[in-house]
Amino acid sequence: MSFADVVRPVLEAARHPPLCECLTMLIVTTNDIPGRTVTNVIGEVFGLTVRSRNLGSNLGAGFKSLAGGELKGITSLLHDARTEALGRLADEAQAKGADAVLAFRFETNDYGQGGVEVCAYGTAVTLG
Repeated sequence: MSFADVVRPVLEAARHPPLCECLTMLIVTTNDIPGRTVTNVIGEVFGLTVRSRNLGSNLGAGFKSLAGGELKGITSLLHDARTEALGRLADEAQAKGADAVLAFRFETNDYGQGGVEVCAYGTAVTLG
């Protein structure tokens, strides 16, 4: 095995980081986890962020909407906002002592002229 074979996966992982640093937090959209028992319901947890688009993104979106197609600046904004909200949800659940978040959902709303609000929410629980 060469040095390049060892280093390549590390460099590739650095270019594509995980969505959030919540690798130890199990987050699911279901109300239960097959094979696991909920031992304690901690309660609701949230992750919230409000982001605004920059002027260039707004202008680009305006022109693109005339021609049709994906609004990549807005897609990127939503992706980043969802990632941040998910990370905040995991941080809150972990701070409350949870092992997992059940019934996870996203809610997205327009915020003023050119902004977006993303709320990630679910129920924090401990598992047996």
